[in-house]
Amino acid sequence: MATASKENPSESRARLRRAARLCAVQALYQMEIGGLGATAVIREFRDHRFGAEGEGAEFVAADEDFFESLVAGVVERQAEVDPAMDALLADNWRLERLDATVRAILRVGGFELLYRKDVPARVVIDEYIDIANAFFEGSEPKFINAAFDRCARDARPDEF
Repeated sequence: MATASKENPSESRARLRRAARLCAVQALYQMEIGGLGATAVIREFRDHRFGAEGEGAEFVAADEDFFESLVAGVVERQAEVDPAMDALLADNWRLERLDATVRAILRVGGFELLYRKDVPARVVIDEYIDIANAFFEGSEPKFINAAFDRCARDARPDEF
């Protein structure tokens, strides 16, 4: 991977958005496990996890506004996102029966596929499959890929 100083603006934006997506998944997981609200978690990430390039390993360079739009968007639209993700699951399976990390990936990626049409569906799917692969070595990434592919075909048929 190119270093930040050798990236063109498009590569830099993609890298910062990639980090924002991963952080959004982590934030949703943290909200669910810790019972925290979106505002508190967004503030925590902005104050304690995000930083400029070169600030040290404990800080992450990310598109903070994109991160916030994802986390806030999932919370704002959860009553629509969760049933849409449930509809992609096999009979007798519900989102709440899945691993919390899988649930967070499905919620953020589902939100992005359904409501962030400014981002191509293939980009969204690829990004969240990469995130799933970072967390899981089993069948979860394939399951998430299949769910997002179906979601994207339903929500954005013009892209396929």
